[in-house]
Amino acid sequence: MTDTSKLASEALTRLGVTPAGDIAVRSPIDGAEIGKVSWGSAADVSAAVDRAAGAFESWRAVPAPRRGELVRLLGEELRKAKGDLGLLVSIEAGKIRSEGLGEVQEMIDICDFATGLSRQLYGLTLPSERPGHHMLERWQPLGPVGVISAFNFPVAVWAWNAALALVCGDPVIWKPSEKTPLVALATQAIFERAEARFGDAPANLSQVVLGLRDVGEALADHPGVPLISATGSTRMGRDVGPRVAARFGRSLLELGGNNAMIVTPSADLDMAIRAIAFSAVGTCGQRCTSLRRLIVHESISEGLIERLKRAYATLPIGDPLDEATLVGPLIDEDAAKGFDRALEQAVAEGGQVVQGGGRVARQGGAYVDPAIVRIPAQSAVVRHETFAPILYVLTYSSFDEAMTLQNEVPQGLSSCIFTGDVRESERFLSAVGSDCGIANVNIGPSGAEIGGAFGGEKETGGGRESGSDAWRAYMRRQTQTVNWSSELPLAQGVKFTV
Repeated sequence: MTDTSKLASEALTRLGVTPAGDIAVRSPIDGAEIGKVSWGSAADVSAAVDRAAGAFESWRAVPAPRRGELVRLLGEELRKAKGDLGLLVSIEAGKIRSEGLGEVQEMIDICDFATGLSRQLYGLTLPSERPGHHMLERWQPLGPVGVISAFNFPVAVWAWNAALALVCGDPVIWKPSEKTPLVALATQAIFERAEARFGDAPANLSQVVLGLRDVGEALADHPGVPLISATGSTRMGRDVGPRVAARFGRSLLELGGNNAMIVTPSADLDMAIRAIAFSAVGTCGQRCTSLRRLIVHESISEGLIERLKRAYATLPIGDPLDEATLVGPLIDEDAAKGFDRALEQAVAEGGQVVQGGGRVARQGGAYVDPAIVRIPAQSAVVRHETFAPILYVLTYSSFDEAMTLQNEVPQGLSSCIFTGDVRESERFLSAVGSDCGIANVNIGPSGAEIGGAFGGEKETGGGRESGSDAWRAYMRRQTQTVNWSSELPLAQGVKFTV
């Protein structure tokens, strides 16, 4: 077994971080202590918001392309630190090595995207009904942005938000998951190196406040934070959303997913098998876009299940720092107990565990054997997102039935179909098709490029992060009217003479 304590200490030293405190941070790989931190408080949040407000006063006046230069430098620093930060992500979140590195690459990619975006914060020119007038729509900086992130993507989610917020003119206050605080401190150190190279940025453009639920609540409640971007469970979103709404703030919520793949008789099954395996067991099933429901045409279901069982049986489970490993640990024992409970409930609801489902004995970590469960109907356990590698297999006879199964869960993040029939693929992508924020054809639901807006509908929260026009959430829209004439006509023909 890898010495995670030693590797983490060495990576933190190279990244310029010396964590200190009385709270032990443990790796899900082996349970070893990899550092100590201190939790902040609601008072720390309030102080951070005050500092961010001061930074906003000057940062909003910096031209957007100049703001983009800071993000470009951040991307450069992330490139230099990719190996060490990626390693620390693997150690602290339990991701296999390529996924830890891939997460840092996402950070680099969004920095590149946001740098270009800094010259493309486009508004509109609008025709006026009044002679001698013209109208504009401009986007202005919004203010301090609060980011609450989850353990499963402990640094990429910050980057999705921070890179956009910074080019839009907004400082960032980050409350990372209490399960992954060390990577947050490392990321902050990397940002500060970029900030030093930039030269004239105001202090406190990026701040980290470590802590538990009370810290997140204080951030959500603070009237000085006009936007809260929160990633986590639907339960968390039900708490954060109303808190922010009560003070008329904005929420950008990225919550639960219960993602499905429809496999039709015309599908390329070789491709489908590879997509299913990664989507269902990658990150040990701890992605919001993980494949949870496999909806297969009844004519091909038996053969597909047998092929899946053989593929699952070959999956290397173990130390995620071993290059041969494909399935690492769950984040903690609570997650493993959730895995166990879901399988028990699935069996009680008529399901049959046809592959996996047990624990894998490894000292100090919560390792499980990814499960495949045949289940006759979309029961309560299937409609609930269990954050673990459980794949429920349902069958269908008509395409209408498949679409009903796809859409009748409360969540609406990611979806996909494997088909060789253009009519099926186009219907899946149409207004009467998938009701999710992401819809893919002949690729799995898990893993998204930063160029597209990321997010979902229904209990997924409706938020959008990353690419496309997601930047607009971090700015305020302003309609402007300019009168360049010597007259003062009123709109709608109103007459008012004084």
